[in-house]
Amino acid sequence: MFEEHECPFIEKKIMCQAHGRPDKGYQHWRWQPHNCSLPSFNATFMLEKLRGKTMIFVGDSLNRGQFSSMVCLLQRSIPQHAKSFEIHEPRFIFKAKEYNASIEFYWAPFLLESNCDNFYYHRLSDRTVRKGSINVHAQHWKEADILVVDTYIWWMTGLKLKIIQGKGKGEEEMIKMEGEDAYRMGLKELVGWVEKNMDPRNTRVFFVTMSPSHPMSWEWGGVQDGNCYNETSLIKDPNYWGSYSKKNIMKVIREELSACKVPISVLNITQLSEYRKDAHLSIYYKKLDHQLKPEELANPKSFADCFHWCVPGVPDIWNELLYTKLFFP
Repeated sequence: MFEEHECPFIEKKIMCQAHGRPDKGYQHWRWQPHNCSLPSFNATFMLEKLRGKTMIFVGDSLNRGQFSSMVCLLQRSIPQHAKSFEIHEPRFIFKAKEYNASIEFYWAPFLLESNCDNFYYHRLSDRTVRKGSINVHAQHWKEADILVVDTYIWWMTGLKLKIIQGKGKGEEEMIKMEGEDAYRMGLKELVGWVEKNMDPRNTRVFFVTMSPSHPMSWEWGGVQDGNCYNETSLIKDPNYWGSYSKKNIMKVIREELSACKVPISVLNITQLSEYRKDAHLSIYYKKLDHQLKPEELANPKSFADCFHWCVPGVPDIWNELLYTKLFFP
């Protein structure tokens, strides 16, 4: 557990306390599996295990939140002079110098090349993905000793994704593909790349399942037109599963990753995060793309972010699971 002000490297947008959140209960809940106990996160132990190694988080802003959490969990045990943080778009790089260890984030929301690859300017409604292009990004992941990948929400636009196929001008064509089919295509490319480039004797590969969102409070028995705004308690129903988490996509993950000849460990964060309607950014973040409109200020829930998470918070739990799978399998 850490406090926002203790971590100078945390992404500013996800600092809910700094943006006026009055409660802290969401920071203190911890996941307790049935029939076992998770080992306590030991930053010094993990840094020793990471000595001379590179850990890369790859994916979208949800994975970037997990990366921020991991950096904050580890940096507490490193003297000020012995750590550094740099941004070289699309890469964020934290270094623990005395351990010769690097923890990085690489922005690639589809994993494949897309028109959303610009880290700062990617809010496009008309999204295109290039088939067969994973190496455009993945060539930068080869050095990883630990690779932590996520991709989900960008594929689920509710519209058919535009897929570019063909090798060059004059040969290219644009087709539209349903989200599930496009997602399967992306995972197949990930699996093929991992089999070709990752040596399981030297590299651990993890895939993080879908991060739940909570934009409709009627799903957990709340008011009809509400969302995660003003929610400060957990969902108590152990069988709760929100409609934004697609079970057919969980099936695709299981089918495609289990076929990989190189082990890919699945970090299943979906069900445990489903209960956490209390822990999203909600209104406690800074909107970077525009000034708040009068109608938004009058109705805060209209701009509540029910997709991303406050840090510290839920992403810390994901990292506790990752820590357990890494060192206590």
